[in-house]
Amino acid sequence: MSLVRITVDGEPVTGAAGRTIAGVLLASGRRTWRTGPSGAPRGVFCGIGVCFDCLVTVNGVRDVRACRRRARDGDTVTTQSRAAGDAR
Repeated sequence: MSLVRITVDGEPVTGAAGRTIAGVLLASGRRTWRTGPSGAPRGVFCGIGVCFDCLVTVNGVRDVRACRRRARDGDTVTTQSRAAGDAR
């Protein structure tokens, strides 16, 4: 099996090549990586890019759906959360 190494919030994470960022995070034991406006934990909900609960920043690009974006070796992922009242 081929592996990819990404950095998530400054921490190295290794996963199987071909997996989405969400898949790599789930396989590493992370079930949630952001919070909604209410403070509730969010991660993968629908898994097909419809719900937008899994948004992350990848290589400086905000609002990337982790369930749709394949992890690439060397990706830098930063988790993001919505504050109450944030219209995005």
